[in-house]
Amino acid sequence: MALYNNNNNNNNNNNNNNNNNNNNNNNNNNNNVASNNNNDNDKLFIIAIGDVHVPHRSYGIPPEFKKLLVPEKIQHILCTGNLVSKEIHDYFKVLTSDVHIVRGDLDENTSYPDTKIVSIGQFKFGLCHGHQIVPWGDRASLAALQRQLDVDVLISGHTHVLEVFESNGKLFVNPGSATGAFSNISNDVIPSFVLMDVQSNNITVYIYKLIDGQVKVEKIDHVKQQ
Repeated sequence: MALYNNNNNNNNNNNNNNNNNNNNNNNNNNNNVASNNNNDNDKLFIIAIGDVHVPHRSYGIPPEFKKLLVPEKIQHILCTGNLVSKEIHDYFKVLTSDVHIVRGDLDENTSYPDTKIVSIGQFKFGLCHGHQIVPWGDRASLAALQRQLDVDVLISGHTHVLEVFESNGKLFVNPGSATGAFSNISNDVIPSFVLMDVQSNNITVYIYKLIDGQVKVEKIDHVKQQ
């Protein structure tokens, strides 16, 4: 993966040779809608991450993940909120200047919007923390929000349970909790985040989980329906 240090031995994916050379530091941020115009042939690396809950429920993002999050390799961060602390916001800004955050139910920063739409390449990404979804994580309710926002990819959180699925040609991503912070649903949460490699009308989704001190990676391919 483009995010890997070459010294990282934790990752079991030799199919992750999605390399490195992205010069697309772009970024126009207009209220709750952002547009990023890039050459469709270029790779665009997007991190979906959230539910960090520092310092109330966790001490910080695990060092095993921080080794993978390399500045200059990431073009965009789409965050589902509940950062709680400004420290995490500042850390994200070190990784890339293009950071989009929606407000979680425990975020004190009132400047974060409830929802946001971000256009990257050929895709429209919708972003929502997820506490507004009733029942939490319900697929039918998520699909209704996706249609309301009219997006190709909906990213949500709040459940702290990583989930990636397709429905009616659309992609739904819940990156879980990057710190493994406990939730109202479970005290046993696996730390996780998601990387999306966007190329033309294709998204390769890499799922990162920290299990027993080892980073495990899974891959899912999604093609935009025309």
